[in-house]
Amino acid sequence: MHIHNVYFWLNDGLDTSDVTAFEKGLASLCGDVAALSGWYGKPAQTDRDVVENSYSYGLVLVFENLQAHDQYQGGAVHLQFVDDHLLKWGRVVVHDVETA
Repeated sequence: MHIHNVYFWLNDGLDTSDVTAFEKGLASLCGDVAALSGWYGKPAQTDRDVVENSYSYGLVLVFENLQAHDQYQGGAVHLQFVDDHLLKWGRVVVHDVETA
C-alpha cells in the first residue's frame, strides 16, 4: 500500500465560499478512481507536545501501490484540484508511507 498524507495551511482572509469550494475539492480527491480510500478533515484538538496541528486541513489517500499514486498525480481530478485551489494555500506538506 501507498499512503499519501497531505497537509494544507490555508491563506488568511478566505471567505466561507472559498473554504466550502476547497472542501468540495478535497472530497473529489477522496473519490478519485485511482484511490482505494480517502479522508480529509481539520486537525484534531489533540493536546500533546509531539502533535503538529497547526495546519488547516489534512488529506489521507490510500493507493494499492506507487503506480496507482502516480496515476492519481497525473490524473484529471488531481490536476483540476490544483488548478482550482492552488492560490488558497500558502503551504503544503506531503508525507508518503509505503507499507508491506
